[in-house]
Amino acid sequence: MQRVLRVAAAAAARLAGAPRWGPAAAATVRWLSGGRESMSYDVVIVGAGPAGLAAAIRLKQLCRAADTDLSVCVLEKGSEVGAHVLSGNVFEPRALDELIPKWRQEDTPIRVPVSSDKFWLLTKNKAWTLPSPFDNKGNYVISLSQLVRWMATKAEELGVEVYPGFAASEILYDENQIVTGVATNDVGIAKDGSKRETFQPGRMTLLAEGCRGSLSEKIIRNHKLRESGQGQHQTYALGIKEVWEIKEEKHKPGSVVHTVGWPLDLNTYGGSFIYHLDNRQLSIGLVVALNYRNPFMSPYDEFQKFKQHPAVRKILEGGTVLQYGARTLNEGGFQSIPNPVFPGGAIIGCSAGFLNVPKIKGTHTAMKSGMLAAEASFKTLVEGSSMELYWENLKKSWIWEELYKARNYRPAFEYGFIPGMALSAVERYIFKGKAPFTLKHGRPDHEATDMASLHSPIQYPKPDGQISFDVPTSLYRSSTNHEHDQPPHLRLRDPTVPERVNLPLYAGPESRYCPARVYEYVSDEKGDQKLHINAQNCLHCKACDIKDPKQNIEWTVPEGGGGPGYTVM
Repeated sequence: MQRVLRVAAAAAARLAGAPRWGPAAAATVRWLSGGRESMSYDVVIVGAGPAGLAAAIRLKQLCRAADTDLSVCVLEKGSEVGAHVLSGNVFEPRALDELIPKWRQEDTPIRVPVSSDKFWLLTKNKAWTLPSPFDNKGNYVISLSQLVRWMATKAEELGVEVYPGFAASEILYDENQIVTGVATNDVGIAKDGSKRETFQPGRMTLLAEGCRGSLSEKIIRNHKLRESGQGQHQTYALGIKEVWEIKEEKHKPGSVVHTVGWPLDLNTYGGSFIYHLDNRQLSIGLVVALNYRNPFMSPYDEFQKFKQHPAVRKILEGGTVLQYGARTLNEGGFQSIPNPVFPGGAIIGCSAGFLNVPKIKGTHTAMKSGMLAAEASFKTLVEGSSMELYWENLKKSWIWEELYKARNYRPAFEYGFIPGMALSAVERYIFKGKAPFTLKHGRPDHEATDMASLHSPIQYPKPDGQISFDVPTSLYRSSTNHEHDQPPHLRLRDPTVPERVNLPLYAGPESRYCPARVYEYVSDEKGDQKLHINAQNCLHCKACDIKDPKQNIEWTVPEGGGGPGYTVM
């Protein structure tokens, strides 16, 4: 609760002309706490990821250049900035070069330039080297959670107020249905619903929640933003990652390896990455498209299986795992971009979906989108312009050009792995992104799941405790924690669907697609299988919100500060 009092004191003191801290500020808080606390800002940004922080920094830069001021607040649901941020990550510095041109002269966590770039086709026991389709010259192997922590310090130096531990849970509207800010879940909400909410009114609200942001999805749906954008539904993948400390003689700082093929079948899109950072650290992960068909597939177990490949195991042997995590990512690309502007604000970064699938990069586009939204917000608030300027400038930017050229790679794999590879080669080497057609995505991910009767159960090997691990062990390494005495943040729209539909028709796929085993079927006193939800295990990956066959699971934000505690992801 201390964080609640401090943020309330800061905002109330600023508005009332009182000091930010101390007895006078505390008195202001007591005055506010008689009702629902309210903290007003010119711009409220939800999410302290690369897009949200880039937007905050750019806003304050514009204020300084124009000798004016806008109050900017960034809310972050993680216990600290970076705690919920997970990515590969081979970082393209294009947007950062525009945002902070002299960043190379500072002490940043961007230290390891890409030194080699390999592309493997895996079969069960072989790794075949193919021509690399990636161009990572000038890019860096980084930890994104470390990068956003550095960006947060840069934002605070400019006067941005960054508040971790506050989960934005509700969009606020005025009588004209214009967004006027957000309400946050405070620490100390009990299961019985007794609570005290804090409101962040804002003249402009920017949603930077990351992939499948809960507030962003509601805004997109309620304002029909996908229909007024590029029109197609979003498609997703689940990325599962570990950071290892490996033996010195195996460590090659800047080495980048991507793979396709085994262990995934020919109907499942995905691949893996192996990135060497500094300090003997290595990032390794598997990305599985969530339109996979087999309900018996477990992305977690596919990842454990992948690490046992002879070419991979020899890198990891003798090392130790430092951290584990998982997160979904957008793969819809150009065809799935929504109109990002709504009355009173805009959607930025991966909440809108600017990932470049063939590059396997989205940080640079997320940051650029935040910068464009900041520029439009500044012109709207200071010069009386319109936020439609963000949408217009987005379509003129290098984001749009980049995603347009990449638009046909992901949907090409709707036809299977081999046709997808062939079509991708034609797109890259012959059409060079200028094909006279645009492929469409297939069915939404939740509709792609087959009935269990069409497949056989998959028998995964037992973890050996050295290279592969069980879920509880991995979950411990994610530092995930939620307060038990709070309302459930994973909600079933219809509580009968798991036992009535998911279990008999799909063999309970939620017990396998979740990389934290949040969902499990257990026998009751009558011997009947019932779904049990271990919400405290949740990694905030959002896979359940996407993959449930009947879209029966709704992911909502839990109490602020809960969830994973990533430091090097």
